[in-house]
Amino acid sequence: MYWILLALRKFKNEAGVLWSYHNPVRVQFGPGSFEELGACIGGRSYGLVTYPDAFCTELTERLAALVGPAAVVINDVAANPDYALLEAQTQKIADAPAPEVWVALGGGSVIDSAKVFAAANGDFGNVARFLETGSGAEALSATPIIAVPTTAGTGSEVTCWATVWNEATGKKFSLARPNLYPETALVDPALMCGKPLALTVSTGLDALSHSLESLWNVNANPVSANHAVYASREVMDVLPALVADLENIELRSRMARAATFAGLAFSNTKTAIAHSLSYPITLKHNVPHGIACSFSLPIVIESVTGVGGLCEDALGRIFEGDMPSAVTKVSNLLTSLNVSTKPADHGVGDSEWAGLVDGAFDGERGKNFIGEKDRFLKAAEALGAAAA
Repeated sequence: MYWILLALRKFKNEAGVLWSYHNPVRVQFGPGSFEELGACIGGRSYGLVTYPDAFCTELTERLAALVGPAAVVINDVAANPDYALLEAQTQKIADAPAPEVWVALGGGSVIDSAKVFAAANGDFGNVARFLETGSGAEALSATPIIAVPTTAGTGSEVTCWATVWNEATGKKFSLARPNLYPETALVDPALMCGKPLALTVSTGLDALSHSLESLWNVNANPVSANHAVYASREVMDVLPALVADLENIELRSRMARAATFAGLAFSNTKTAIAHSLSYPITLKHNVPHGIACSFSLPIVIESVTGVGGLCEDALGRIFEGDMPSAVTKVSNLLTSLNVSTKPADHGVGDSEWAGLVDGAFDGERGKNFIGEKDRFLKAAEALGAAAA
């Protein structure tokens, strides 16, 4: 036993830290793969969660033609799933036959909502209590989920958590349960063709943020880092071309693949400081999530330059060893997509910014960050983003 402990200690000293990687989601990818959804359902009764728009209505009809109608349909999902709406939706579910599997057909808000319904056991109060107190896990359920994303960004199709908002109290929660990993992520880039410009930019930048946030992260590991390097390079290469050619199936496929790899990266690390900073900006200033969590990326990169270790190695691979240009490259990408890197342009003044930074570093996601607050503030000042 002594020699085993000695070997482990030596391994830690030489390689940094013991690590593990786990993701149980079966990923089925490719244009036209929507037609395989019936096989994924496999004869089970299903509940459908989707958006109320014409596109999702058409997909709902296609699905019904494949396998028959859903046992229950929730088709009034809104952006940033909120307590009040989720409670009303869960009551509707409680009044219907319980499905054997949930099909989430839409973007991140749809998939997150499906996770709430899968866990609620017919009563949103079960979820609310767990979110607010950490107790009551025994009252939660774990109905299987098939996630069919129609946007490329959130990565929720390969994670075991859901973002839940309580706008009445100004709070954001994360419902995190190992049994909320979808059993299947069916990623069909054809469903993403024609998505509007603003949505394409916001979700694409969300994917970039997910991949980078998994690197400057206390939970980073070599597998997540490899996924993040691939995803970051792809997003930065593809997104500028995609915004000029929204119907291009090859570009949509690359973007969808990059978003899934970003999801696989942060599925094991969670996010960090850029996301922690973003939540109050979205709540208070109504800035779309993908923008709110990405405009500060140049500041974060500047603040972690020279940190060493896995983060520095991965960033070096993303930027081909040219770290002095990394901040400029990401800043130029954001600017080319009409996303300002200055907090003031997102409604955040200097006095509010200081408080937001304090809160972000104290938040759950902020504590995942390997960097330091003083360096972050100095980076923001150096880049002209905000006063120190």
